[in-house]
Amino acid sequence: MREVKDFTNLDYLQHGNRRQQAAYWLLTRYEVMEKLAPFHPLLAGTLPLEIDIAQSDLDIVCCWADKSVFIETVNRQFDTFPSFVIREKIVGKHLSVVANFRLGSFEIELFGQELPSQRQAAYRHMLIEYRLLLQYGEAFRQKVVQLKRQGYKTEPAFAKLLGLKGDPYEALLLLEQEIFGL
Repeated sequence: MREVKDFTNLDYLQHGNRRQQAAYWLLTRYEVMEKLAPFHPLLAGTLPLEIDIAQSDLDIVCCWADKSVFIETVNRQFDTFPSFVIREKIVGKHLSVVANFRLGSFEIELFGQELPSQRQAAYRHMLIEYRLLLQYGEAFRQKVVQLKRQGYKTEPAFAKLLGLKGDPYEALLLLEQEIFGL
């Protein structure tokens, strides 16, 4: 993980580890990103960072301008997949539409907000975590994975290792300015 990756293009998964390659194959075979293209889908979460564990799902963030069109599209494209559920909830003060289903060996979570995909917290967290993994190296990455295997969610694992106080999700976002000079 030395080079800076373009996370907006899934091609990097083709040359990644076994789970990344499997995810690429499934997402490509079922044309998941193409079906979601009007909503600017981006894969976020732990799999792109190689800190996923067996139970990790594939998180795909989307941006909708019209919630009902997003819900209709997700239902039409994915409601036949096993374990499909869709719901609305408030996340980070934003109305969100969340759909979950199973695709092959992966649980998929589609997460849509009326917020550009690249500005959503899940994607921002991933970019921050990526930079931290580059900065602190392989031993740090292994510690994150170890904490995840012990039941920690990703952001709390990073916060614990970095000694961050308060809400780990917010604490990581506070690092964004420091890391990217925003």
